[in-house]
Amino acid sequence: MGPLLVVDDDVDLCEVLRQALSQRGRTVEIAHDDVEALRKVEEQAFDLVLADLDLRSPRDGLDILKAVRARRSRTQVILMTGFGSLDTTVEGLRAGAYDYISKPFDVRALVALVERALASGDIPPAPGPAEPPLPPGLVGRTAGMVEVFKQIALAADARSPVLIVGETGTGKELVARAIHGVRGGSRPFEALNCAAIPEALLASELFGHVRGAFTGAVADKKGLFELASGGTIFLDEIGETTLALQVSLLRVLQEGEMRPVGGARTIHVTTRVLAATNRDLELEVAERRFRQDLYYRLSAFVIRVPSLRERRDDVPLLVAAFLRNACRRAGKDVSLALDAVAALQAHSWPGNVRELENTIERLVISARARQIREADVLDLLRHPQPSPGSPAIEDLLTLEQMEQRHIKHVLDVTRGNRTRAARILGIDRRTLYRKAARYGFPLGGDEEDESGGA
Repeated sequence: MGPLLVVDDDVDLCEVLRQALSQRGRTVEIAHDDVEALRKVEEQAFDLVLADLDLRSPRDGLDILKAVRARRSRTQVILMTGFGSLDTTVEGLRAGAYDYISKPFDVRALVALVERALASGDIPPAPGPAEPPLPPGLVGRTAGMVEVFKQIALAADARSPVLIVGETGTGKELVARAIHGVRGGSRPFEALNCAAIPEALLASELFGHVRGAFTGAVADKKGLFELASGGTIFLDEIGETTLALQVSLLRVLQEGEMRPVGGARTIHVTTRVLAATNRDLELEVAERRFRQDLYYRLSAFVIRVPSLRERRDDVPLLVAAFLRNACRRAGKDVSLALDAVAALQAHSWPGNVRELENTIERLVISARARQIREADVLDLLRHPQPSPGSPAIEDLLTLEQMEQRHIKHVLDVTRGNRTRAARILGIDRRTLYRKAARYGFPLGGDEEDESGGA
């Protein structure tokens, strides 16, 4: 067994790691700065190097990693970080790091990770080519976010679908854009919130339509899958789609083929699919609201984005980023007192990062002094802003009323074509007849053949 090298400017941590790793019968060398680390790497071969990312030296852990990979191609490298970012995580994994571990960590977990790296027998990958800058927006240094950064880096190298799960407002679209951005370059990226488009029009948005396919279709239109061919399509709230539409999505994923609404010609597309949901899709599958085969196809690679209450230590970083943006937009120069930041960090944030950003914006706009204090934060949090356009209680529809309106809309769009309407609604024709009779919708006489006009 060859020796191990620990590189960290924290003397006490180095000693703890030396003792923990030595118990496995390994010789453990220590280096406290970049010069000492690079000298030791030059002098002897190590089975594994465990390096801190931030050495407070001219060269950091990434430089150590690259030097090791240049000189000792079979040496595994694990990076430790208390200040991780998406850019450094992607760069480190692409440069050949076996893994990242976020500080503070459980020493037993680190030892187990070291053992897995040593037992893997894999030759670390050669450094990849330089990549374009990643899109801004993802901020975090907690263990949960470092794990997200790692998953983004891994997902970016594949073409498989990715399912991004997390509560509303956690930044799932930012994760999708980051996956695309690592290798995207100038390739197209199209995003669609499946819950924001009426079901009758969603197929047209995704797959396009031909002229005359339905009322208002006065010209051929390309769908997002075709527009994003060669790039990425992001389907947010995928759990809101109907079973009928899920069949079409599955065909695109499996065969790379789609057919515009009302069209007879099949179009081949090479579009990578990234999907997101705040629902438990396994439960949706069990209750037959989501197709099992589509779920398995989408969940080949799953990234879970933690809620803000699970990463409270990231709140100050997010606040700083949102404050800069809000001040620029408002044309103001204000700061947040430490007690104000502490109040923000203590809040539960049910709306997650999106709610925090909105709160900072409101604090900046309403600020009357150069510094925002704790009292300002607490006062705003006690009087949350109502959602724009929120209906009054008396204006909310019952489920029956919503169903009635939706069926009428689908029948209008399909011009009474019962087969097509039933397919869009995800029900059989017999059920459509019963519902039409219940709500008093006339279905007319003989049904128009689907091969004719729509």
